[in-house]
Amino acid sequence: MKDNISIVVASDNFYAILIAALLKSIDVNHKTPEHIDFHIIDDGISTKFKKQLETIVDPSRLTIFWHTSKSIIPANLSIPVDTSGFPMTTYLRVFAPNVVGLDVHKLLYIDVDIILQDDISKLWNMSTGEHVIGAIQDIAKTVDCEWGGLPNYKELGLDPKTKYFNAGVLLINTDKWREQNISAEIIGALIKYKETVQLGDQYGLNVVFAQKWQELDQKWNWFASWENENPSLVHFLDIKPIFTTYNSNEFFKKEFFRYLDMTPWKGFKVINGKNRLFRKAFNKLKKAFLRLR
Repeated sequence: MKDNISIVVASDNFYAILIAALLKSIDVNHKTPEHIDFHIIDDGISTKFKKQLETIVDPSRLTIFWHTSKSIIPANLSIPVDTSGFPMTTYLRVFAPNVVGLDVHKLLYIDVDIILQDDISKLWNMSTGEHVIGAIQDIAKTVDCEWGGLPNYKELGLDPKTKYFNAGVLLINTDKWREQNISAEIIGALIKYKETVQLGDQYGLNVVFAQKWQELDQKWNWFASWENENPSLVHFLDIKPIFTTYNSNEFFKKEFFRYLDMTPWKGFKVINGKNRLFRKAFNKLKKAFLRLR
């Protein structure tokens, strides 16, 4: 198992369809002999979807493992409730190392709104160097970005041009993560600085790892709003291609549906963009309720 490529993703049922395109894109482009262990943190995905997803890969090449969201969160930790429209699911990446065994010394955490255009083994075989994680610089490039970044960077003693990374693709040294109790440290930062949290757990990750992360090539987290430069991994950071209101690079949308059409969801009809807004409003209301409990 320790020689396998270990990938972790997390999703609720609303965005589960994205997993199908991601998984097929990984499968199609993986040419080297490593077996892939594909771990899915299940935050309410339907049984029907799970059964269909299992049919799209060869189990001799790739094995799917399911983990309930509640099973990976330690009893002594709880996810802080912010005021954003992001689903609580996004915080599950903080606990990604909990889904793999102690014989797995690193993992790749990947957001589900992604497709691969290259062999995942190339990313897997990169190094985090002396650091706990390897990551790619965000579209909000530095901590002083007004709409992203870390609003309290001065309080944290950081230079305003300290690089800020995107949490959608993380190469994690699980041994160091566990040794340093990183999950608890991130949750602690989110609680301590709750008044300045932006972009949920990405804020906490950048606080904890400020100036302490291995920078990886941008082509391994290429944002779909940018022009095509033959990236290895495409991240649909803004509106997802499953919605009528998708507004990023059209080529990447076609690539997404090329992979999706290789699955039981061939011919999937895009969803009215209003549904996305309703979902964000629902997430906010749910969080407001949780804060009152």
